[in-house]
Order: sequence, then structure tokens, then C-alpha cells
Amino acid sequence: MGSLLLLQVLLAAAAARALAAQAWGKEGHYMTCKITDGFLTSEASAAVQDLLPSWANGELAEVCAWADRQRFRYRWSSPLHFADTPGDCNFSYARDCHDTKENKDVCVVGAINNYTAALENPSSPYDRTESLMFLAHFVGDVHQPLHCGHVDDLGGNTIKLRWYRRKSNLHHVWDSDVITQAMKDFFNRDQDTMIEAIQRNITDDWSSEEKQWEACGGKTKITCAEKYAKESALLACDAYEGVEQGDTLGDDYYFRALPVVKKRIAQGGVRLAVILNQIFSGANSRLQSI
Repeated sequence: MGSLLLLQVLLAAAAARALAAQAWGKEGHYMTCKITDGFLTSEASAAVQDLLPSWANGELAEVCAWADRQRFRYRWSSPLHFADTPGDCNFSYARDCHDTKENKDVCVVGAINNYTAALENPSSPYDRTESLMFLAHFVGDVHQPLHCGHVDDLGGNTIKLRWYRRKSNLHHVWDSDVITQAMKDFFNRDQDTMIEAIQRNITDDWSSEEKQWEACGGKTKITCAEKYAKESALLACDAYEGVEQGDTLGDDYYFRALPVVKKRIAQGGVRLAVILNQIFSGANSRLQSI
């Protein structure tokens, strides 16, 4: 009876996590992929164009939130959006990349590796268009710190609070609230203006860091997704710091979080380009400049 109750609790938690597992809002995913566009080689850009569905109108950014809309159609994909940890500020693939049934490799890092491999293999049985759309989405996901948040609060989803005067939760603050607030405060509610600002930061303020973003370091098999998850797990600890159930988050938290959000969007865009360039043009040299 105790085992059955535990199973029900785990299934309920998995269902709740599936409903909330949406890294970055639509705007964050769109921005990530618009940044990717500027760093693709001509060969990779052409290959991506060939794979995009007709409804994307030739825009990679238009498909980058697609995977969130498929979580009820493809229920198996829900655990692939995140890689929560016990809260020790570190991601360990062997320990953390599994679903609630302990099936291994079922997390956002495993998904990035698998869809990269599928696109690299012309004889892969997976639909190449869907593989591209999943990959583009999951690279964005792994850069959202709360998608490598703490497993006991479902990546901040159960930490209910107020974002200024609005009801929210810690996960949603990082998905959408910070971006929405920044667009209102600094970019005249214009998404393109915010993208341009992040692009300028890449070529100016972060120019000395960009090459480091591209590099993996250590032994890697397919992608550097484990490295990206480790970064997010560490950033997630900062995101939790000082936050309690029922808190109201305002300017202090906002101005602490915004630089992190902008840089993670930038890093996700650059790194997605690295992966796509390697898949479609074998490019290992420095990325094209935007």
C-alpha cells in the first residue's frame, strides 16, 4: 500500500512537472534562435531552411517554442525539457539524467545528445524536421537555470510568490516574468529591440567570453550539453538564494536576474549555432559573426 501511494505521488509530481516544464517563454526561445541565425555558416543555414516546416516561413525562430506545444501530443517528451538536481548546485549526468521511473538518459541533456545524433545520421529513423525543432528548443531549455533546478520543488514551480503585484512562481519568473518586465522597462515592449541589444552585447561586452562559450573542454562525445546543465545548476542555486514561499520579488531580485537571463539567452543562441554548424557543415572553426 505504501509503495502504491509513493507511485501515485511520483506520477502526480511528474504530471505537474510536465504541465509546467516550459523553459523560457515563447519570447525567450524566439530570441535564442534569432541569435543563432546570425552565427550559422551558409551551409548550415541552407540545411536548416530545407528542414523547416512551411508554416515557419523560413524562420528558425518560429519553430523554437514548438516543443512546448507538443507536450500533450508527445507525452513522452515532457521529461526531456529539464534536468533537475538534488540541490547541490551541480548536475551529474549519471545521477540526474533519468525520469521518475529511473529510465536513464531521459532529461534535457540526453535529448540534446540524441537529437544531435539523429540529425548527424542521414539514415536515422527519426523525422529530421522534428529532430531540428526539438534540438533547437532543448538547447534553449538547458540554458534556463531553473530547468536544472531542485527536484523537490519541481524546478521552482511549487515555490509560489508574487512578481511585483502579480501571482507567479519562481520557475515562471525565470521563464517569462524577467523577460516581459525588461521588454516593458527598457525595450518599448519590442522583442526585436531586445534581441538587437543582446546581439550588441555579444559583439561588445561579451566578445572576450564568446569563444569560451563555444568551447567544450574535457571529454565530450556529441555535444557540450552536460557542461551547459552544470552551468545552469550552479546559477539555479543563486536564483533560489533568499527566496521563500510567499515572498514578493521586486527590483532587487529583478536587477540581479536580468543580466543572467540575457547572457543565458545569448549563450544558448551561440551554442545552438555551434551544434548546427557541426552537424551541417562540419564547422569547427570560429563562428560567423552577426
